[in-house]
Amino acid sequence: MKYFILVWAGLWRKPLRTILTLLSISVAFLLYGTLHGVTSSFDDAIDQMSDTRLRVQSRVNIIESLPIAYLPQIEALPGVDGVGFYQILLAYYQEPRNAVQVGAVGIDRFLDVYPEIVVPEEQVEAMRRTRSGALVGRDLAEARGWNIGDRVTFRSQVFTHADGSDAWDFDVVGIYEFSEEFGDFAAQEVYVNFDYFDESRVQGSGMVLLYFVAVDSPERAAEVARRIDALFENSTFPTQTLNEKDWVRSQIQRVGDIDFFVNAIIGAVFFTLLFLTGNTMWQSVRERIPELAVLKTYGFGNATIVGLVAAESLLLCVTAAGIALAGAASFFPQIFRSMGIGGIPLPASVIALGIAIGVLLAIVSALPPAWLAQRLNVVDALARR
Repeated sequence: MKYFILVWAGLWRKPLRTILTLLSISVAFLLYGTLHGVTSSFDDAIDQMSDTRLRVQSRVNIIESLPIAYLPQIEALPGVDGVGFYQILLAYYQEPRNAVQVGAVGIDRFLDVYPEIVVPEEQVEAMRRTRSGALVGRDLAEARGWNIGDRVTFRSQVFTHADGSDAWDFDVVGIYEFSEEFGDFAAQEVYVNFDYFDESRVQGSGMVLLYFVAVDSPERAAEVARRIDALFENSTFPTQTLNEKDWVRSQIQRVGDIDFFVNAIIGAVFFTLLFLTGNTMWQSVRERIPELAVLKTYGFGNATIVGLVAAESLLLCVTAAGIALAGAASFFPQIFRSMGIGGIPLPASVIALGIAIGVLLAIVSALPPAWLAQRLNVVDALARR
């Protein structure tokens, strides 16, 4: 710390250059924190998913439905602990831009397969008694101001009601949330009774989008998945069964190799940034060659001179990285709230890796000017030769 004033003075010898470099580094790390944070958050969420839960969908594509008649056949397979089913309404509230994920389920089966969904028993009982009942995620209910007893109307973009309209009325009978073990994802979905929905819709009666299958152990998951697909291999509606983690990854991969694109963008940004910071440090040291020579005449050794250069680079890079990562952490939860997932914080691993990258960037940027300062000849430097 006793040399801090020298490091600080060297860093601000050219204030405009330092400020512009600081901003450039900050923008790069802000981009890193945002992009890498999103992919890391998805990876963390996938890792939290159950190893004993399978998802069964149509082998054709995700939008094709499967007969509800498959339910008892899947349930009878060895190793199956429970089976739930799900049909999405593709609905919105009031305006098309207010999309809401409404899923028609058999409530008891669904809650058995998804124990991380927490809802009071009296509200589950109300759901059983009320055909038009709906369980609403707590975060969605708070955002919309819905309370138990309210009647809400959704409009489906796919399913028509028996009365000929696209409007579906449901009574809020319960509000659910996720257990702490499930992580930071917000409860943003609405669950309604499948029987009521199935009897009221015009098209697609007796069909579901997905089956959720709970197996008795992770070791039997692959075997049960093969048996399910073999059971319906030659049927009109063949299936594709994956464990929950692989299913989610496969849906993400439909968009593209997001990790590759994110890493390529971040890599290109940091590669360019390395030349920027390296050039800044090189110019800064070259401009101060006579000053460094004077320090040597006062007894500063080569190691001390190199340390001053390295400290200057570290102060610049790590400070900019810290500011940018703090900024990313502050607005990062808003990204997921806008996606309807919840206020997920920036993963600590992303922040730690960002600081480590900042340190590495500083060290590599300081190497050429440090080498120049270490080889400095006092006589030549004072003569500016």
